[in-house]
Amino acid sequence: MDYALSTRLLAEFFGTAILIILGNGAVANVDLKGTKGYGSDWMLIAVGYGCGVMIPAMMFGGISGNHINPAFTIGLAVSGMFPWAEVVPYILAQFAGAMVGQLIVVACYKPYYDMTTSPDHILGTFSTINAVRSKTNGFINEFVGSFVLFFGALGITKAPFFADNLGTAHLALGFLVWTLVASLGGPTGPGLNPARDLGPRILHALLPLKHKGSSEWDYAWIPVVAPILAGILAVLLYKVVFL
Repeated sequence: MDYALSTRLLAEFFGTAILIILGNGAVANVDLKGTKGYGSDWMLIAVGYGCGVMIPAMMFGGISGNHINPAFTIGLAVSGMFPWAEVVPYILAQFAGAMVGQLIVVACYKPYYDMTTSPDHILGTFSTINAVRSKTNGFINEFVGSFVLFFGALGITKAPFFADNLGTAHLALGFLVWTLVASLGGPTGPGLNPARDLGPRILHALLPLKHKGSSEWDYAWIPVVAPILAGILAVLLYKVVFL
């Protein structure tokens, strides 16, 4: 079934918002003082992001393709698998969804933001930073993680095994993201998504949160540029080799 662009944009908006609510919400539960999940382990965050991709994919994959990621949208367009005329509307919907989702996270966790004195923990509930403040390591990590995400996403959704059951494919996408966060999340988070990182980072700079510290704008280009480059390369390579 073909859906109107307006319907697909709403799917991208809600899908990206859900991604942020479940993913950054899990980070907030682990990193903000006073929460019931405070100080729990990394796997809680991995589950949050895995489900943050899986659930929108199962809800909206058949409507908009569930890009919920500007890097994937751009990568598909460069390879001729998505119309360029719809790239900007998709990206705007994704950024709007990411920012609304982040505002919901802040509203739900506001008392715990006020109790948290670590600027890194506060920023980590919005956007990514490199654990050792290395831009080189951050770029490598974001590029590799994004490449695996996009190459894997195409491999899953285009595989003959899933041809008659995209619901199972979308479930598998959640496990892919879950595993990526568990395996490559240590250095940067990871971000893997310009909207997921930049949209909330803008809000971090604007919102009057106590103890929030710097928004790390000198690093902010990395989780935007690295996923876009990885998305272009991953989609091109998959198309050349397998399609």
